[in-house]
Amino acid sequence: MAAQAGSLTPAPLGRAALTTQAFAILAPLVVPSSPAPAFTVSAHRRAPIMSAFTLIVFKLAAGLLLDRLFGEVPRYHPLVSFGRWSNGVEARVRAWSASRLAGLLAWALAVGPWLALALLVRGLHPLAHWPVDIALLYFALGARSLTEHAEAIAQPLEAGNLDEARQRTSWIVSRDTRTLDAEGVARAGTESVLENGNDAIFGALFWFLLAGGPGVLVFRLANTLDAMWGYRTPQYLCFGWAAARIDDLLNVLPARLTALTYAALGRTRLALACWRKQAPSWDSPNAGPVMAAGAGALDLALGGTAIYHGQAEHRPQLGAGSAPDARAIRAAVSLVQRGILLWLALAALAALVLERLHA
Repeated sequence: MAAQAGSLTPAPLGRAALTTQAFAILAPLVVPSSPAPAFTVSAHRRAPIMSAFTLIVFKLAAGLLLDRLFGEVPRYHPLVSFGRWSNGVEARVRAWSASRLAGLLAWALAVGPWLALALLVRGLHPLAHWPVDIALLYFALGARSLTEHAEAIAQPLEAGNLDEARQRTSWIVSRDTRTLDAEGVARAGTESVLENGNDAIFGALFWFLLAGGPGVLVFRLANTLDAMWGYRTPQYLCFGWAAARIDDLLNVLPARLTALTYAALGRTRLALACWRKQAPSWDSPNAGPVMAAGAGALDLALGGTAIYHGQAEHRPQLGAGSAPDARAIRAAVSLVQRGILLWLALAALAALVLERLHA
């Protein structure tokens, strides 16, 4: 086991290092490399000060910085209110029907008013899009929260406190953790970090870059409804069908970009091979590529049997390499953090190129 420890990625980057790198990435967008041309009215009329995509990139950086500095809102998080609203919608729609059509109607009634409110507030002032979009991205992101939850599992696991590690793991996974051994806890924690890298981070960044605040809002609410209704249980098999399918659709591109990110920042050839061979056999069309590529990138063996809702589910193997431990959880966190920096760098580079092309 010790011989393979070198294949794991380094420990998560510190807050100061991440912030410094983020400013270094964005500096070319703020400070031009050559003296700016003299201002003329005609030049000012021909082109905007910044392109729409550059504005999006600055908002993206601000949202990431807020998440890095403050993390998840401890009290009165908007998603808590959304969850209560959705429960009320479900109860009223179920009184009429629990069919697939009823589930689709409930999804629209749950998401529609929040999207309409965001669009309304965004249009109240010409500059309102700045705070609204940044706030929506901040509330949608879960990078710091994911890191904190992962470390809360890794620490007791490393110290041999299996009971606490099991309890902490149960906070971020839906499987039964009461009988997990140390390797099972590490496997569950690592898989959760890799999968939530897409759901709580890269998927949100993708839809924000594509459609701004409204885009990331719809993505996050759809993801939340999938977590609430998207189960294959008798209660939600029909009613939750629309929530599960919409979430799958919104994640088709982000999941594959997340898998590509993991592969690029880890053992690339192994990650791509695992993605190609193992992802098609995974139950979820989007989680499969993400976790197979992530496991391969980290040189880990994940997957296998897990217990969900009292039933043992025999899942295919993911990745190839050593069994996971506490270091594997931290390696997954580091992979996600470096992926965030890569996305920010590529977005800044794209904005810089677009600015030069339209100069």
